Amino acid sequence: MAENGFCMEIRPKPCVLLIFGAAGDLAQRKLFPALFHLHRRKLLPPETRIGACLREEMTSKAFRSRLGRGLIQSESVSGGSAVSDEAGMADFLARIECFCGDFSRSEFYLSMKKRLEAWKRDSNAVIQNRIHYFAVSSDMYSILSEKLYEHGMTVEEADSFSCAVFEKPFGLDLESFEKLDRSLHLYWKESQIYRIDHYLGKDTVQNLLMFRFANTLFEPLWNRNWIESVGIRAEETLGVENRVKYWEKTGLLRDMFQNHMLQMLSLVCMECPSVFNADGIRDEEVKLIRSIRKPAAEDLTGNFFRGQYLAGNVQGRNVCAYRSEPGVPSDSMRETFVSARLFIDNWRWAGVPFYLRAGKRLGEKKTEIVIRMKSVPHSIFFPVQPEDLAPNLIVLSIQPEEGVRLSIQTKKPGPRLCIGTQDLVFHYAQILPDGERLPDAYERLLLDCMLQDAALFIRSDCIREAWALMTPVLEAWNAADSRKDFSAVPLLSYAAGSAGPREELQCFRDSPL
Repeated sequence: MAENGFCMEIRPKPCVLLIFGAAGDLAQRKLFPALFHLHRRKLLPPETRIGACLREEMTSKAFRSRLGRGLIQSESVSGGSAVSDEAGMADFLARIECFCGDFSRSEFYLSMKKRLEAWKRDSNAVIQNRIHYFAVSSDMYSILSEKLYEHGMTVEEADSFSCAVFEKPFGLDLESFEKLDRSLHLYWKESQIYRIDHYLGKDTVQNLLMFRFANTLFEPLWNRNWIESVGIRAEETLGVENRVKYWEKTGLLRDMFQNHMLQMLSLVCMECPSVFNADGIRDEEVKLIRSIRKPAAEDLTGNFFRGQYLAGNVQGRNVCAYRSEPGVPSDSMRETFVSARLFIDNWRWAGVPFYLRAGKRLGEKKTEIVIRMKSVPHSIFFPVQPEDLAPNLIVLSIQPEEGVRLSIQTKKPGPRLCIGTQDLVFHYAQILPDGERLPDAYERLLLDCMLQDAALFIRSDCIREAWALMTPVLEAWNAADSRKDFSAVPLLSYAAGSAGPREELQCFRDSPL
């Protein structure tokens, strides 16, 4: 037991981690820094090795040198201490070796297998476990899986594991997801597939389960009898940056709602799992998403809004409209903002509205979950009326500063009877030792993958239910765009740096966000 509670962190068994697309932005900006921090925290066994799989030719020495410079720069920006930890940096970089070549050719895998066998001999056969991380575009998933299968690298030997980690998007609609899912299951068992959603690695998101199910103070009130509404937002000041090609293909509904937003909603609303393990948690997530009322075409008006940002000013900087971004068609109908009001048709949540909101180029960067409790039924503090008393709020902040805020009504100091709102605030940064930083979400998720704990990874049936919910919305939007009939589902405009489309703000004025 730790000083102030139970610590469940465990060091995994040794493994080989093969990162396909190791030179890409995701690997360089997120995966390698996360692995470096796990190394510094002594959570990577000494025998664990990392294979950087690249299409371009590069020596391991050159790759390590470039990666080392990137890690130092990343640490300097985040306020870490890697710059002064030269020995730790050298030990980490020594774990990495490059595998270069064409991912579609057998020669690449034969050469890699030969080197992996040498690693196994050098470590006295303790590194039989393999993790294949696909930090590449989703159209490469099936090709890579097929080649790994052909060369026997998806087979799990006795007392060892072989798994694959896939980044979103998992298809572009229900039909494309099912096609991709069928192709992956030709080469991997479901237990070997880890579909990653980095939002689920954030401490505040994980803390939802502890907050609800480890405290008798909250769970008895977590239902329609006491909660008036729930809001979930993921707002950004950034635009699409250098991801125009991806964004034009995907859009915000696919990028945020089908995965991040519904995953957060499921953790807020699901029933208590019978046991705290992967299947117990994911079974309840599927039940919850299956209970969300599927929107009919006539329900879109007034319950779903889409928007696209115009030119504006974001935090003192003038920025262009989405259609003026380099590479964006001048008549693009791709949404950069989505807002929705959903209802969950089950006993616990019947009648409670859930407001989900996400967008690019908004006025502030904020990701949070807001639970608004019902107002008091009667006020004894005449002449104060029940509607004059602000309802209690539970706010779980995910970005930019992770923590929890509870808003309550209290008497203000002084001889007069004055009632006002006071906040009880907890920030994770306040409990960290001096010099420590909050771990990145990828650190937790990579560690869980090495531990073969799939609780925070998304199961196939959960994604299928999410696509079944969102595909009718996409189809209605696409049909309106093809007919150029936007009366029912218009593409709203909002100025960059604003709070979002005025029409959405007015319609959802009862939202707790």
